Order: sequence, then C-alpha cells, then structure tokens
Amino acid sequence: MGEKIKKAIGVKGDFKTAIVPMINYSYANMFMGGAGYIISMYFTIFLTDVVNIRLRDAGVIVMIATLWDAVTDPAMGIITDRTRSKTGKHRRYLLWGIPVLFVSYTLLWNSFGLTGATNPGPAIVYYVLAYMLYKTAYTIIAVPHTAMLPELAPDYDLRTQYNSMGYLFNSAGMVPSFLFTVAILAIFGSNNDLTSASKTPFLVVGITLSAFYAFAVFLTYRKTWEPSSLGNELEPFDFKYFLREYGLVFKNKAFRQYFFMSLAYMFSTGFYAQTKVYYIKYLASQYSSYAIFNAVAGVAEASAFPLNYALTMKYGKKRCGDIVTPLMVAGLAIGLFMQPSRSGDGLRFLWLALMMVSMILYPFGMSGLGFVSTNIFPDLTDVDEVITGRRREGVIATFSTLIKKSISGVMAALVGFILQGFGLMTGDAVKEQERLTGELYVQSDPAIFGIRLCVAIIPIVAAIIALWLLRRFRMTKDDHAMIRAAIATKHKYGSVTLTDAEISCIEAISGQKIENTWLGKDNDDSTPHPLTRNEDGEYDILLEKEKEKEQAHAAAKEGVTQ
Repeated sequence: MGEKIKKAIGVKGDFKTAIVPMINYSYANMFMGGAGYIISMYFTIFLTDVVNIRLRDAGVIVMIATLWDAVTDPAMGIITDRTRSKTGKHRRYLLWGIPVLFVSYTLLWNSFGLTGATNPGPAIVYYVLAYMLYKTAYTIIAVPHTAMLPELAPDYDLRTQYNSMGYLFNSAGMVPSFLFTVAILAIFGSNNDLTSASKTPFLVVGITLSAFYAFAVFLTYRKTWEPSSLGNELEPFDFKYFLREYGLVFKNKAFRQYFFMSLAYMFSTGFYAQTKVYYIKYLASQYSSYAIFNAVAGVAEASAFPLNYALTMKYGKKRCGDIVTPLMVAGLAIGLFMQPSRSGDGLRFLWLALMMVSMILYPFGMSGLGFVSTNIFPDLTDVDEVITGRRREGVIATFSTLIKKSISGVMAALVGFILQGFGLMTGDAVKEQERLTGELYVQSDPAIFGIRLCVAIIPIVAAIIALWLLRRFRMTKDDHAMIRAAIATKHKYGSVTLTDAEISCIEAISGQKIENTWLGKDNDDSTPHPLTRNEDGEYDILLEKEKEKEQAHAAAKEGVTQ
C-alpha cells in the first residue's frame, strides 16, 4: 500500500534511504519558516504600536538589518564554498549559529524599557542592532543549509521532493509558532489590540520560540551527513577573486531569468506583507479578526501544496505557477475596493466576507510562484557548473540574496515612508485621537489610498510581471538530466561529445556559446564520449554517478558516526 501511495503522488525512493534523509534535512526549515512568519505578522506593528516607534523609523530599522543581511550572505557563501572539513562544507555552521539564534530572537521581542515615545534614538539603535544580530544568525544557518541541497539531492525530481518536504516543515514551524503566539497574546489580553502594555507577552513568545527553533536546527545538524571536503582545491582569495566569483554568476542566462522573476515576486509579496497588518487594522477595521485571517491564510497556502506538488511532478517546475498565480492577483485586487467594517453597518458582513475571500485567494495563488522559485533554484548550480566547471552552491545561493535583500530592505523603508507620507497614524497617536473624539479613529482618505497602493496596486503589477517572466524561463526535466550527464561525462573523461541538438539546448539555457564554457573547452580527445541512455531513457553515466555518490555518502555517514 505504501508503494502504491508513493507512486500515486510521485515520490521516489524507499523510506530509509530517501524519505528519512529528507526529514532530517528539513528540521531546520521549522526555524526558517516559523521565525520569519512571526516576524512578518507582528514585528512591524510591535515596533509601531507596542514600542511606539514611528512608522518610517520602523521601516528604517528593517532596511538597515536587511541590508546587513544582504552583505553577510555573500560572505557566508564564500566561506562555505571554501570550507575544508572531514564532515563537509556546511554542517558545522548550523551548530555555530544556534546560540546566536537563541539570543537574537529573544532580544527582538524585548525592549528593556526603551520606547519610541520617551527615548526614540536609543530604541531605534537597540532594535537595529538586535535585528542585525538575528539576521546574522539566520545567515549562518540558512546559507549553508540551502547550499547543501544540490549536493544531497542531485536529481531533478529528488530536489522537488526535498523542497516539498522543506515546505511541509516550514508549515510545521509556522503553525505551532502562530498558535502559541496567539494563545499568549490572548492570555495577556492583547489579542484584540496591541498597545504599549503588550510587551510582556511578546517577551514570553520570544524566549519560548527561540528554544523551539534552536532545537529544530540542532536536529538537522545532528542527523544530516555530508561527504568530506578536505580534498577540495581552493584558489587564492582576494578582492578580485570575490568580484570575479559573483560576476560569473550573472553570465548564467537561466540564473538571470530566475533572478528577475523572483525579484518581481518578492516586490509583490514584500509590499503586501509589510502593509497587511495596517490593511486589516486601519483600512478594513477588522484587527479583532487578525489571528483568524492569518489562520485561514495559512490553511489556504498549505492546501495549495498537494496541487503544486502534483503539477510539478507531472508537468515540470513551471506549471503550478502558471495555473494558480492568477488567483493571487484576484486576492490582491480585493484590496482595491475594500472599505472599513463598522459595527451596525449593513455592509459589515460583506466586507468581512470579502476579506476572508482575499485571505484564501492570495496565499493559495502566491504559493504557486513561491513553489516554482524554490524548485528552480537548485538547478541553477548545474548550469553554473557548465560555465565554470566548479560546484559553487554557496556563491549561487547568496548572489541572488545580495541584490534581492538589498532591494527588500529599501522596500521595507519605502513602505514606511509611503504610509507615513500619506498620513497613516499608528500607536499612541491613534489612541490619543480616539480618546479626544470618543470614537474609533478613522484614517484620512490619503492614508487609505497609501494602504491600497502598497497592499494592492504595486503587488498586482509586480505579480503580473513575475508571471510573464516565468513563462519565458526554459529548462525542462530532460534538459536538466542532459546537462548533468554532460557534466559527469566531462569530469570522467576530460571531454564530452554532444549532438547539435544538445549543444543548442545548453547554449539556450546558459546564454553562452558552448566553446566559451568549461563544458566545451579542451575537448581535443579524439575518442568520442557521447551521452548514452538505457532502455528506460535514463542517462547511463548518471546511474553510475548515483551509485558512486551513495557509496561516498555511506562512507561519510560512517565516518561521522565513528
């Protein structure tokens, strides 16, 4: 029965040798999914409504920390790629990042009495440093973890399975984190509104979740193995080497296509995420249902996973994005005409229902592009190896984040400046207006437009651009298998003999003439070394390579155990 189920859903490999390693690798995803989810839900409004930091200053805090994150990611990528260790290039950094994670995530949710109302300067400096420390912890853990994947899962479909397992563990981190946070806020009476009296529950949340995430990362460290990297040859390191390494990445056409597609996707989700809480609280006037909306959104995103996985395994890594992204746009479009929901208003139920529809459509549709982006990314390493002849997982994993996180940081500040520039009021200023008027404060028309701009207009445009770029991306499952077979043949014999069709395919994907790539150079051997397949259509040399990798993996695991 188990085999029939696996075949039906497209899972390859047996439980011990395939499923268990995926689970072991994915424990750390509980940290990366859960910690970021709580930050995206509560950190900005915690700064503005609990610590009383001005909205634009909260954006600056996020911007500075994110720019720091962008700088440290490439440095960490270089470090991991140049690490020579018996236990592999990446695992040790997971262990080293655990204490930094625990301390920094706790500090994020504790102000030590600092407030934006009485001492704004020290409060801003404190949260900049605390957030930078957390971003450092995330980099130390996430960059090596991401860079491990192409090595652990070289096969096209196997990578999808690993990423899918990681997606499930992201949810396994998000759901308990969300439920625990909501429960603690409810216990302390802060679930319906956040005020300066809500500091204690957030400190409890920070300490408890820090321990949970640290344990998840430790499980991945303890249960994951890599082959030794002691034999890796390293080029002399200097600043020119640094620039050359990252300059080579952008020569990869497949990477460029992925990069701009994911950048547009990031703009769409980033503007929405930064504005969502103010959208619900001040535009729709439904903050009392904030936890419910997020629960519905989480269920909607998770429910899209079986569809995304099935489409990916059957039709390739682009199909789910093509199909479900229009639902994302439809969910965003509701923000264009959402109106405040007031008690006694005859339309209150309509606005509540529309908001609920938006919380279903947007995350369901958003998951498609996210799933595509995650699954395409590891394959870029193989295209890079066609050009350079080297495995540069760390560099590939961090070049994208260098630019995207830089833009993301600026975007976070931009949202704050836009909302405050349009007159949005937050924190104690809103409470003061309510005290003076005796009524629930209604934001001005310009402030409402500012929210619509950031939560709907910009995200819709960016999502449409991302979908258009996705449809221009080229690399199928068979293309990827051919590229891996060509690389393996080149490594084994020193040269590879390709057909005109294979050369044309590689040139279209890499964006480079074959003679300008490592794959096409030094092919002077008179003995032909073509790519051959067995009766099942599988490349012979890949099957041979997989057996060698399994033996190396078993030897590495035995060595670590001893």
